Amino acid sequence: MASLLLAVIYLAFISLGLPDSLLGSGWPSMQAAFSVPSSYAGYVSMTICCMTIVSALVSPKLIRKIPTEWIVIFSVFLTVAGLMGFSFSTAYWMLFVFAVPYGLGAGAIDAALNHYVAMHYPSSVMNFLHCFYGVGAMISPGIMALALRYAHWNQGYRWTAFLQFGILIVCLFSLPLWNSNNKQEEQDEKERSDVSIRHALKVPGVLATLIAFFAYCSGEATCFLWTPSYFAGTRSGLSQETIASFGSLIFGGLMLGRLISGFVSNRVGDRRLIRIGLAVEALGIALILLPASKVSVAAAGFVIVGTGMGPVYPSIQHMAPANFGKTHSAAIIGLQMASAYIGSTFMPMVFGLIQQRIGIAVMPFYLILFLLMNFGFLEHTYRKIA
Repeated sequence: MASLLLAVIYLAFISLGLPDSLLGSGWPSMQAAFSVPSSYAGYVSMTICCMTIVSALVSPKLIRKIPTEWIVIFSVFLTVAGLMGFSFSTAYWMLFVFAVPYGLGAGAIDAALNHYVAMHYPSSVMNFLHCFYGVGAMISPGIMALALRYAHWNQGYRWTAFLQFGILIVCLFSLPLWNSNNKQEEQDEKERSDVSIRHALKVPGVLATLIAFFAYCSGEATCFLWTPSYFAGTRSGLSQETIASFGSLIFGGLMLGRLISGFVSNRVGDRRLIRIGLAVEALGIALILLPASKVSVAAAGFVIVGTGMGPVYPSIQHMAPANFGKTHSAAIIGLQMASAYIGSTFMPMVFGLIQQRIGIAVMPFYLILFLLMNFGFLEHTYRKIA
């Protein structure tokens, strides 16, 4: 029963990743269909992220009042509604309407499952969980590619919605499996007070952790958006197809880092795993910065950067109950999710303005800044809670 429940939780995290890659994959065709500038994708993406931030901030109250399994089911339902809405959109403004359930569903399921796994499972499960998010994010571009080849971009969203609906059915049938942890959940609820976000922010070390989380996600999202542009701007003679393929370097590294971490995290521990990950990330940035390095060396550097980043996000989430206590963990994980999405939403845009003035070659130094912030504020947190 426990293994089946874990499989359902992993499946739910695949569903979290499925919608995240569709907009980027389908936007060139969507842009032409709606007759809008290419930059308009950013407004839709920001709307989704803003809704995700809202649901992440509300999630502590939801977690206290609603069983995790029902938060998961309702959240998956919201993403199905958002995906179906996108598939039926015939005007650009309609995307903003359906971006609301699209984003709200993502934030709630992310915070609820991270909290549930942090409370009930070891660190290895948290790392594997975030690995499965990557599986979902890798599947949906393939679905969109098939839709663009054989049908239309609308079908890419519709087919993904059908897949999400199948996951929703599995989640509904899995309800009896959650009973195995219900007694523990009730005991945890007795220990929890009605902790507000304002009270959670006053807990020693929380603010520093949020800044560290913001810094991590700022660097990660910057790599997702700007890695192909870095190669286009710093290396000559590369084809457009080759440049586009470099967008998967960081993503592949993250998957690798989280897979490795899943096997060693229980023995190594969260704090040491984060320190090792940041050291590996620094090594990757050093390779990128090597003077006149070959394309293959710089590409390997980005994979190593992603591998080092891999364990940081899940380890910070998993540490919340141990660092700050079960009483505050739901509120703090919700705050962490909100700070993560703020970094992911705005800091890649800030880098876009910076590189427009200085040049794309400044990207490794931008990553170093966030690496140092991540390390410094986490170490400050450890001293605060010692």
